[in-house]
Amino acid sequence: MPITLVNPLNEAVRETRKAAPKLDSLAGKTIGLLDISKPGGSIFLDRLESLLRERYGVTSVVRAMKPTFTKPAPETVIDQLLAARCDAVIEALAD
Repeated sequence: MPITLVNPLNEAVRETRKAAPKLDSLAGKTIGLLDISKPGGSIFLDRLESLLRERYGVTSVVRAMKPTFTKPAPETVIDQLLAARCDAVIEALAD
């Protein structure tokens, strides 16, 4: 019996975007932490926040949470991170 491989991506043409510039340092920066609502995510982010502050001199951490991990973050969550003027955002995946 032949094997059929299926591409999991949809066929929509995506807009090419330039990557954001890398930060030279995390010291004094505001970092957003996005919890995707999977079990253990908040525990992971609590530890990550501590490390960012202690080891890397991050000044401010903004926490946001998606209502469900099964869908993209709603505009309100993205707006929260944008309003906080985060220098970078880390999305947590945990189980």
